[in-house]
Amino acid sequence: MEDLFGGAASYYARYRPGYGPAVIEHLAETSGADSRVLDLGCGPGTIAVPLARRVQAVLAVDPALEMLAEGRRLAGDLPNIVWLCGDSTTLRALPPFDHVVMGRSFHWMNRRSVLAQLDELLPPGGAVALVGPVRRPGEPWQPDAQPWQPVERRVCEAFGLDIHTAANSFHATGEHHHDVLAASPFSELESRVFTRRLTWDVDGLIGLQLSYSYSSPARLGDRLAAFVETLRRALLADNPAGRWEQKLVTEVITGRRPCPERRAARHAR
Repeated sequence: MEDLFGGAASYYARYRPGYGPAVIEHLAETSGADSRVLDLGCGPGTIAVPLARRVQAVLAVDPALEMLAEGRRLAGDLPNIVWLCGDSTTLRALPPFDHVVMGRSFHWMNRRSVLAQLDELLPPGGAVALVGPVRRPGEPWQPDAQPWQPVERRVCEAFGLDIHTAANSFHATGEHHHDVLAASPFSELESRVFTRRLTWDVDGLIGLQLSYSYSSPARLGDRLAAFVETLRRALLADNPAGRWEQKLVTEVITGRRPCPERRAARHAR
């Protein structure tokens, strides 16, 4: 991960849109004010920092030291976040936690193995919340779903950058997170969808692009300046106004172990 996102942490923190107050409120209500929440694959604290203001404590875990350093900077003097270098293979070494949240990190993992481990580690009532993976076609992070993305795709291809790298990384199998959760011990699912509108300028879109693993500064190396200039010119040639609108859709899928009482009530109906 350090190699994949090398040099991207500051761009990630500044240009990746947060999930918004409504999502954080939902996660806080799901977890409870007295809970310890594991943010697995926390990046620069996109969820961890605002959620820490609403729960007892957050364990913010990421394999990239740059991301953790950026998260510490953004958290300031918040006392109830513990920043730990680790990943889904080091779960058993972590302090105890009550719930788990993952914001666009689950696709990097061996998902079934992680859920099996969490079944052993989470207490009764512990939930697994996945933030971001909207199922419907045209989800805003899919290639070409937004008006600027065909331009970015052409520039990335010209620089030999594979836009599909992240989608095909590690243990991605083509199964949606919803289906993986449904087949796991955390098969009692709840889905909530949140929608916002964002406006982007050229600098924002360039910064967003540099936050991705397949086009990170480390991957571009000494071609970084040329890439930025080429992308800037291409974006403005496509849209001289330099403003783009985005409908940002975020889904939170929460999985819990089936509750015998609720299951019996459903069968009775």
